[in-house]
Amino acid sequence: MYYNNRDVRIQELPKPEISSGEILLKVKASGICGSDVLEWYRLKRAPLVLGHEAAGEICAVGAGVEKYKAGDRVFVSHHVPCNTCRYCLAGNHTACETLHTTNYFPGGFSEYIRVPAVNVQRGIILLPAEISFVTATFIEPLACVARGQRIAGFKKGDSVIILGAGVSGLLHLLLAKANGADKIIITDINESRLKLAQDLGADAIVNATEDVVEALRKANLGRLADLVVVCTSALPAFLQANQCVDRAGTILNFACTQPGVDVPIPVTDFWRKGVKIIHSYGAGPADLIEATELLRQKKVVPDKLISHRLKLSQAGLGFQLVSQARDCLKVILEP
Repeated sequence: MYYNNRDVRIQELPKPEISSGEILLKVKASGICGSDVLEWYRLKRAPLVLGHEAAGEICAVGAGVEKYKAGDRVFVSHHVPCNTCRYCLAGNHTACETLHTTNYFPGGFSEYIRVPAVNVQRGIILLPAEISFVTATFIEPLACVARGQRIAGFKKGDSVIILGAGVSGLLHLLLAKANGADKIIITDINESRLKLAQDLGADAIVNATEDVVEALRKANLGRLADLVVVCTSALPAFLQANQCVDRAGTILNFACTQPGVDVPIPVTDFWRKGVKIIHSYGAGPADLIEATELLRQKKVVPDKLISHRLKLSQAGLGFQLVSQARDCLKVILEP
């Protein structure tokens, strides 16, 4: 039960009861996302059970559920779109009101969750044998990354600079590399994360406190980047993004600033150079399927991103590790 980043309590709740069309999931693994520790985003709804990267085993199905059975290994999407509104029909599933209002109960950081009928119908993926429960916790974050790169127009041969080497930044690195990026440069202020990024195949690593633009030009044959991906909420990263994008390039704001923090945009300069600025939130159904396939085929292998595997009783420690962002990357709770 989340109260704030420093107050996460283990509380007993009744095992959820399911109704027609629903399933009861026994959670085997659930990852702590960086968004789980954004207090400006979470405190207004606290106390609550968080967790939206859950994978587990179905232990009961309600009347009318025919596609799934007890014993099935599954990933369950917490937010699902309606697939019928003007946004969904245009391919903008993450703008759908249904997607923003659906969820499972009580949350992924629990021994059992009740999956509502709408999520059962539109948000369950049967796990292939090649994907473990722990690996399945990356389906949702990788799907978000896949969507971001897709709508940014990333293509083979592009040069990419990723600002921020947290879990999202490293997933962007792995996916861009798998999809044939020409050069990948990544920045951070944490040297251990930069070292890992280098081990994962980054062509250059740069401490974000240094001259990032000069380092980018040096690593990219004197050019700026075709795609700049902002994976940190730090304002300096958004300012660096404006300086790192090449003509006809794209800035992908994968992260957002703190509320009320505005980012100045050199509109005239970008107008003349044809620079695009886009944002990406969440993932749609096709993105989740793509991410599952990327993991199944091992085109993206996220194992080295896992820094901690904790028991549910250690959830408080997990939240502290993620919120402090020092000596950890992906923290996974295994109820």
